[in-house]
Amino acid sequence: MNATPQHTQLLDALAAASSSIRLKAALAAGTHPEDGFVDALVARCAVEPDFFVRDMLTWALTRHAAELTVPKLRAELGSGTAQARSQALHTLSKIADPAAWPSITPSLLRDADDEVARSAWRTAVVLVPDTEKPRLAAELATQFGRGDRQLRLSLSRALVALGTVVEPVLEAASTRADPEVRAHARATAELLRDPDAGFHLDIDEAKRVAALGPERAATC
Repeated sequence: MNATPQHTQLLDALAAASSSIRLKAALAAGTHPEDGFVDALVARCAVEPDFFVRDMLTWALTRHAAELTVPKLRAELGSGTAQARSQALHTLSKIADPAAWPSITPSLLRDADDEVARSAWRTAVVLVPDTEKPRLAAELATQFGRGDRQLRLSLSRALVALGTVVEPVLEAASTRADPEVRAHARATAELLRDPDAGFHLDIDEAKRVAALGPERAATC
């Protein structure tokens, strides 16, 4: 496709120094989608520092044909840049094309970068076929005890979104030797039973047991 001056100007604006200009460019790309915008939008997602601009880039990509965007976003999942992986996952969750499911690999669900892993958990529960839910639940359960309270809550919410199929893995994890894993699994089970239940109590108890030992904790 031959680029018009307006087309070239918009693509240049996606890399402007001003975040407001980049935001307007992403908005324009989504309002008037063209196939030639997709590569630039995907590339910008990997480096864009502003949250609101990234969100607009994702929206703009959802406005383009999935047969164009999904393969390019799937390719980004192998990027060495954490933001590229995370933003591609987030965008795939918004597009919700089942064709992307095979790209949600165990390595992404266990990614060393917390934001990538969090995005992978959220995307996985959007894309997973019903027949794959038990396997996904088992994979997510390997991450019990990871990270701070907010990351653990994200994992729990992903598991809860899968429904009652997660009950066997929660039961198994609740008997693990690691007190942090046990507490996280039990907190998730409580969240499954009652979405309004407090999440932090079991986690705090696990920390107390880990610090004092089970015998002393029981007498305190």
